[in-house]
Amino acid sequence: MMMRQTAKKALGLTSRQSTPWSVGIFRSYHENVIDHYDNPRNVGSFDKNDPTVGTGLVGAPACGDVMKLQIKVDEKTGQIVDARFKTFGCGSAIASSSVATEWVKGKAMEEVLTIKNTEIAKHLSLPPVKLHCSMLAEDAIKAAVKDYKEKRVKTNGA
Repeated sequence: MMMRQTAKKALGLTSRQSTPWSVGIFRSYHENVIDHYDNPRNVGSFDKNDPTVGTGLVGAPACGDVMKLQIKVDEKTGQIVDARFKTFGCGSAIASSSVATEWVKGKAMEEVLTIKNTEIAKHLSLPPVKLHCSMLAEDAIKAAVKDYKEKRVKTNGA
């Protein structure tokens, strides 16, 4: 949100005017990236100490992107019932996080482990220079599932 406000100030736009990426000045981002950047889904976080929550925190030191993705799991069914993210990074990283949270909801944990960065990148039409963003999203999903499973072992002893 702050990045959008800063960009609008730098470009001399009021809060009610469209951002350049909304009106097509920056043509390097696909409309799916713009949609998930302007209207990110599932932003926020859960209590990391909740035993039904798995947290994946990943980063790309080369570009400074950091992504936290959390899943909330129904312990009886093993289904992911909700997901949240917080991402510090470029528009492609934010969009990749948003897409990832949408794709994991309603699925079994083993099923979400089959989500590949290439699918996210294709959905968002990411250019090669931004593929690391979709890789972060895949890694965050895997890390969140791993964290949940480790918590479950500690809690249940099995």
